[in-house]
Amino acid sequence: MLKEFQEFAVKGNVVDLAIGVIIGAAFGNIVTSLVGDIFMPVIGAITGGLDFSNHFIPLAKSVTADNLADAKKQGAVLAYGAFITIAINFLIVAGVLFLLVRGINILRRRQEAAPVVPSRSEILLQEIRDLLAKTGAGKGAPGA
Repeated sequence: MLKEFQEFAVKGNVVDLAIGVIIGAAFGNIVTSLVGDIFMPVIGAITGGLDFSNHFIPLAKSVTADNLADAKKQGAVLAYGAFITIAINFLIVAGVLFLLVRGINILRRRQEAAPVVPSRSEILLQEIRDLLAKTGAGKGAPGA
């Protein structure tokens, strides 16, 4: 059983998946910082500091607080502002990821469109093949 587990754990797919998860987590931190530290301050400056995170509707009569943290302590609230903030963050992240994937696809297309230059030995082999075809030599040779 230990040997089977070892074979499973060191298979390429498992290792690739583990690496993907680790890189994904690190990339998630980068995107979170990009949104929270770069894009949201710019959006806040453009919108005059508009912040939805403290917008809520009290669902209990005991809720009298004017900020979400205190209101949640007092009773049930419908925190629609937090949802709006998360939705905006999602749109920003989706936009950034779209631009990233688009850039990668452009680079791939350029790489695929680049002409493949044959090596010097390939050119020489093609010339030999063409000369043999012209002279008729090699027609009776095995494998020809």
